[in-house]
Order: sequence, then C-alpha cells, then structure tokens
Amino acid sequence: MAKDVLCEVKNCYYWAEGNRCNAESIYVVSHTGKMASDSTETDCKTFVPSSEM
Repeated sequence: MAKDVLCEVKNCYYWAEGNRCNAESIYVVSHTGKMASDSTETDCKTFVPSSEM
C-alpha cells in the first residue's frame, strides 16, 4: 500500500496539513461500474465533508 496518499480536497474530514489523507483506508470506484480508462472516470468514496463529522 502507498506510504502517503495525497489529497487537495481541504473540506474533506480526512484532509491533513501538507495535503495528506488521514483515512485508515481509501475506497475508489469507477463512474460506470466498469473498468476506468483514466482518473477522470473515478471517484473517491472515502470523501466525507468536514462539516458532517
């Protein structure tokens, strides 16, 4: 697993200084439910708005 997961979404609950992700695990899915051909076809399901926590 990657040592560092970078994230620029500062309104995410798991965002930390230095654009680090503090989530214990990351869940990424395809928009279509099939194989993605590039990153624009994926979403991070781990995202939680910081205002909800």
